[in-house]
Amino acid sequence: MVAPILVLAVGNPSRGDDALGPMLAERIERARLAGVEVLIDFQLQIEHALDLEGRSLVIFVDAGTGTPPPFHWLDVQPVEDYTHTSHSLSPGAVLSTCQRCVPGPLPQARLLCVRGDSFELGASLSGSATQYLELAWASLYAACVAAMVQAA
Repeated sequence: MVAPILVLAVGNPSRGDDALGPMLAERIERARLAGVEVLIDFQLQIEHALDLEGRSLVIFVDAGTGTPPPFHWLDVQPVEDYTHTSHSLSPGAVLSTCQRCVPGPLPQARLLCVRGDSFELGASLSGSATQYLELAWASLYAACVAAMVQAA
């Protein structure tokens, strides 16, 4: 049986603040919340559309350079985005692919985008991102708990 809530985080832990998504997902995984599954990848790909099947909620988690600090929540809608040839998709494109390929209703989808300032290869998390991580963690955890209550 598939967990009703999916946290799908993307980012490269070797590129400074790009590690924010995976770090948040690892925390959710360690929290062992019933009904929450975690997937971590370097980037969203067309195959992730299959991971949405049977979910009531998917939370995409990523770092962004233009994001207002410390983080921003966005509702995600299906978007026809033909960038799949570059091996990377937007959250909206993953939803659109799911809509075309997977039977059943689409899950509700949200994006938690955490402000990142430094994405250099080999860099560690920046000081500002360390602060944003803590604030985003509290918000992500609360969102998962609220979704679990709603799903019950």
